[in-house]
Amino acid sequence: MALVEAEAEPQYSPPWSWSGPLTRDELARMPDDGHRYELIDGSLVMTPAPSARHQDVVLNLAVLLKTICPPDLKVVVAPFDVVISQDTVMEPDVLVARRADFTERDLPMAPLLAVEVLSPSTRRFDLTLKFSRLEAAGCPSYWVVDPDTPELIAWELRDGAYAQVAKAAGDEAARLTAPFEVSVVPADLTL
Repeated sequence: MALVEAEAEPQYSPPWSWSGPLTRDELARMPDDGHRYELIDGSLVMTPAPSARHQDVVLNLAVLLKTICPPDLKVVVAPFDVVISQDTVMEPDVLVARRADFTERDLPMAPLLAVEVLSPSTRRFDLTLKFSRLEAAGCPSYWVVDPDTPELIAWELRDGAYAQVAKAAGDEAARLTAPFEVSVVPADLTL
């Protein structure tokens, strides 16, 4: 009787043991350990769990957008992968994209709108790296919301670069037209 060797399961190697930049495929093979991971230019970025205030703003903004979202578009909240390239996978706090562009697993392109709610641990990352990567990927609209102020700043892509189109604080309304018409009052997002 001959012994047949069972096919060995592929071994998982933690990302810190890999040499060189990580890819989307390697990120997808990582076990779900409950942390939020993003990939920027092949570097793995882990962000801590958001605060209750952060989540209130995400939920309130998502509900506002969803109630007026045209049927051909979809509003999604993190965690949900946006694959900009094989070495850049982000999870915006809120995003809007065409329904037809989603796969079951991710959004394989830049969304129409990406929104980040700032927190002390992600503020610089959201205002620099995410901003520049989404701009380079052609994401038409990028917003950040500061729940502490409260304030919303919105940029739209103009000739390949982001131009600020709105800034509202407290009870002021930011009236935006992309990806659809909406009026956002930052103070209302913190309730």
